[in-house]
Formats: sequence, structure tokens, C-alpha cells
Amino acid sequence: MDYAATTPMSDKAMNAYLDTAKNFYENTESLHDSGQDAHDLLEHARSALGKLTGRDPRGIYFTGGGSDGNFLAITSLALGSKEKGKHIISSNVEHPSVDYALIYLETQGFEVTRIPVDETGKVTNRQIENYLRRDTILATIQHVNSETGIIQDLEELKLIFKKNDILFHSDCVQSFLKLDPEHFNSICLDSYTVSAHKIHGPKGTGSVYISPQAHISPIISGVTHERGFRPGTIDLPSIVSFVTAAEETLQLQQENYQHAAEMRKEFISLILMNKDIIFEGSSEGSPYILPVRIKGLEGQLVMQELNRRNIAVSTGSACKNGMQSPSKTLLAMGRNMSEAHGLVRVSLSRYTTKEHIYTLCHALNEITKQFLSDREVALR
Repeated sequence: MDYAATTPMSDKAMNAYLDTAKNFYENTESLHDSGQDAHDLLEHARSALGKLTGRDPRGIYFTGGGSDGNFLAITSLALGSKEKGKHIISSNVEHPSVDYALIYLETQGFEVTRIPVDETGKVTNRQIENYLRRDTILATIQHVNSETGIIQDLEELKLIFKKNDILFHSDCVQSFLKLDPEHFNSICLDSYTVSAHKIHGPKGTGSVYISPQAHISPIISGVTHERGFRPGTIDLPSIVSFVTAAEETLQLQQENYQHAAEMRKEFISLILMNKDIIFEGSSEGSPYILPVRIKGLEGQLVMQELNRRNIAVSTGSACKNGMQSPSKTLLAMGRNMSEAHGLVRVSLSRYTTKEHIYTLCHALNEITKQFLSDREVALR
């Protein structure tokens, strides 16, 4: 029940990886025939991903995953536009990999405005208008929040950025091939990042799309791979596996979405019977991510108790030195520190069954009764 963290590779993706590793192991930049065959396969994969997403293949760059892609895209776009200005707009609920890129750019003289979300977890154009400046060159706002599943209205946000000639990047790791395909393909983004292992592909692989019309300046100059976008020998087996997983997931996308929506409905109907369990998501959010908390209990405690029952979930926040950090998304939405510490993220995939949902809800009810009754006894 932790598929937002990662997914198992599908059989088709695994077979594509093995076949490519066996038959196309050469370096894609080698000039001999075998190297050129590997290069041709790389470009075929790029074209296939472009066709799948409705984007110009010339704007697709293969990366080492979502975090790598976010850092490379954001820094390359900012550095490529620094002559126009050095002001960047973001939100206060972004993924850590976006935060890392922005913090780095701040050390390079850029100024970042992190717009607070409203009580629903969303950024609105009305909020953005208050922070626009003449030197604003770039905005980076996630599509689906990895802690709560809240979906930002990128189409609406794009209107204000396009009007003001501001480049718009989005972390689409949790939305890629999980929402309506026409909806995703119709969003006119200048740049976005996706990751393979969220859609049953291999870890350590993903891609960035950057509009060919956007000027970029990669952080490391003089490299040869991916048209100078990033260094390092291309992992062709993982890329072919990634594109195979994407094609497979696209074919199942509507079916998978409906399945996740049904599992969410079942989950909510069961937990609503327990007044001590709070659902922190939205009916308009991603059905793949189900954020909950049990009143008065630490999320880490709930996670550990579920783990003892062989149920894997996430606290939805990073742990440092063994200490659970409160959910920054819930804090941004106005929850207090105790409530933010209580977040537990359940996340679904096409492999989730009703039996899994029943087992999870039964376990949550057991944990609630056990620990809240113990607390009441202690208070007496």
C-alpha cells in the first residue's frame, strides 16, 4: 500500500530491459556500427515517448529519475533565462528535489518566492498575481502532491504565466499516466519531469520534457550525452524498459484509474465508520493517494504498527536521524504540528485489491482501539 513510493517492474518492462541489455549493450555515442545501432534504438525510444505524450521528441531528455530530472530542468531553465531576470515562483508544498534545485539557485543569486497554498492545498492565479514581478522568469509548481494527492490546476495556472512570458515547469512524477491522458497531453507546459519506477518501470530512470523553443543552459557544460543536457553514459536498457512500461501503462490507464477510484471509494466508506480516522484528501484529488491520520497518534507509530501486520505504507514525510518530520503539506494547509505529525499516506496501484483495502481498514481500526483505549486508561 505504498505504491506512490515505487512500483514493481512489469513483466513487459523487465523483458525489455533484459533483451536490450543482452543485444544492445554498446555505448550510444560509439561510432562503430554496434554503437550506432544502440543510438538508433535510443532515438526510437525517444520518438515513441514523444508520440505517447504528444510532445516533440526533440524536447525529451532521458534522466536518472524524477529528482535528477527536476534539478536538471529547473536549473537549466533558470540559468538559460538569467539575462532576463532572476526571480522564480514556486509553492510551499513542492517535492524536496524541487526545493534542492531552488536552494541551489538561491546560492547563485536567484530570488525564489514560495507562494503559500490555500486551505485546500492549491495555488490560485489570484495568489500568483500578488507575487509577479518584471524580472520573474520561471515558475515551478507540482501537478499532484505526493503527500495528499491534491491536484493543481496547471491549465489555469499556465494562462497567467503565458500572459506574462514566464516559463512554466511542473513535477509530474505522481500524475504521469495516472490521470486522464487527454487532460495531461493538453496541458501546455514548457517543461515537466516524469519517473519510470512510478509506472512499473525501472528505478534510476525518467525523462524531462523541455520545449525546444525554451532556451536552456545546463549546469554542466561540455558534456556529450543527451545533446549536452547531462553527463554520463546512457542507460539504454533502462530507457527502453521505461518506454515499454509507459506504453503498457497508457493502454491500461483508464482501467487503472477507474480501479483506483473504486478502491478509494471502498476505503473511505470503511474508515468513515471510525470517527477517530481523518481523511485528509479531496474527492477531486488523485485516487491513487489516500492521506489519513488517526486522532492523537503519531504517523510513525501507525506506520510501524501496520508494518508489524505486513502492511507497507508511508508517513508521507522524510525521516532524518530516525525522527519523523511533520508533513509540510498539512502544515501549509493550516493543520497544527500534532496533526501534521499524524499523516499516514496509503497509495494504490493496479495490483491493489478489495481484500487489501479490507485488511488495511481492519488494521487501522485495531490500532485505533488499542492505542486510544490505552491512552484513556492512562489518563484515568
